[in-house]
Amino acid sequence: MRLGIADHLGWAVAVTASGDHEVVDRRRIELVEPGVSAAPIHYESSRLDVAATAALVAEVRASVVRATSAALDEIATSLPAPVRSISLRAWPLDFPADIAVQRRAPYEARADAIMYRQELSELAHARGWEVHLYDAKAVVGQAVRMLAGRADDILQGPRATLGPPWTKDHRVALAATIVAA
Repeated sequence: MRLGIADHLGWAVAVTASGDHEVVDRRRIELVEPGVSAAPIHYESSRLDVAATAALVAEVRASVVRATSAALDEIATSLPAPVRSISLRAWPLDFPADIAVQRRAPYEARADAIMYRQELSELAHARGWEVHLYDAKAVVGQAVRMLAGRADDILQGPRATLGPPWTKDHRVALAATIVAA
């Protein structure tokens, strides 16, 4: 099984596909616990000093670990076979870790989203899953080229067979599992 994630601030669309690209599971998952800021850098840091922002980010990261671990465990236990890999939207591997730097443009707008992806990656590695990174703007086109004449059936077919929702996020997450294969 390959798991594709299309993340947002605090939640994500998760699509799990078999080796032949059949959608086995799709769901929305929560990546942070209720009542915890989904975007500590973007939403909160302007009213906090660096130390308070760092403390808040640590609190949010701990919440992300708990919520995301529970979501990944729920997915894994519901599947007929083990998860082999997870595909996540790519982030700059040299993105600054320093909170004081993250609070400034241009980093401030991306810091929270990158935090989620980093935590997802660490949690996947801890489970022994391969981690693949994808370019959200290119992954559907890459999957279409790989699938050739089967592309429409595989990427659009789940809407007919599973019913709504089957959104762009679902297609991107599924395409990411195909490119990872």
